Formats: sequence, structure tokens, C-alpha cells
Amino acid sequence: MDTELVARLRAVIHRLARVLNDTSTGEDLTPTQYSVLALVRVRGPLGLTELTELEGINPTMLSRVVKALDERGLIRRMQDPGDLRVARVAVTWEGERVHDRVRQLRNKVLTDCLHGLPADTTAVLLAAIPDLEALAEALKPPAKPVKG
Repeated sequence: MDTELVARLRAVIHRLARVLNDTSTGEDLTPTQYSVLALVRVRGPLGLTELTELEGINPTMLSRVVKALDERGLIRRMQDPGDLRVARVAVTWEGERVHDRVRQLRNKVLTDCLHGLPADTTAVLLAAIPDLEALAEALKPPAKPVKG
């Protein structure tokens, strides 16, 4: 495998992420805050342990992010009806609106860029989406065993 091409792939992924992450700053959200908001919005109410694993951040960091989103009224904490010791978070109506605005802006940034590229380049990029999704899935850390 060509190590230079691998390095270039890593660098371009980083640059793309930075540009897209910048679109969430208009809502005064960090990239991690937006990512957590999006996970809760898309997957529905989540337990904090599950959210920690999905997001891949430590519990202390997640606690800070959840607190910030809760204080802004974008998510709300609630007790799990099946286990009152477990906290869950759900997106609020305002959280849905903020998520949707950032998502639309990110889509617009990419759409505008793709329209500016040659049609064959755009076609190749769009055709590569399943392979990029497979790469993202392969990069996920392995699931931790459930203690019990």
C-alpha cells in the first residue's frame, strides 16, 4: 500500500472535517457538542453510557457536553423508566431546530462545492460513498464487553 497516498487520505479527511465542523460554530456549538446533539436527534433518547460508547469520548467529557447542551435547552435529561439510577437524554424542540439548521448548512456547503467541481469528479466522489462508509465503520473501536 502506498504510504504517501494513505497520508494524503488522512490529511484530506482531516481538512474536510475541519471545514464541516466550522459550520456548527454559527450555532455556538463545538464539533463534539454538535456530534452529541446529532446522535441524540437521530437515534432518539439515549443512555449516557451508550452515548459515551457511540461518541467515543470519556464519561467526564460527555458529562460536560451534556451539561452544556442541557443548559442551552437543546437536550433534556430524564430518568430511564426501567432503571431510575440511569440517566437518559433526549433532544428538545429547540435542539431539533439547531440540529436541522447545522445539517442543512453542511449539506449546502458540500452541494455548492460539488457543483463547482467537474461532473466526472463529482460522480467519482459520490460513487465512493459506500467505500468511505465502510472505512468509517472499520475505524470504529471494537465494542467493549458488557459487564454483568
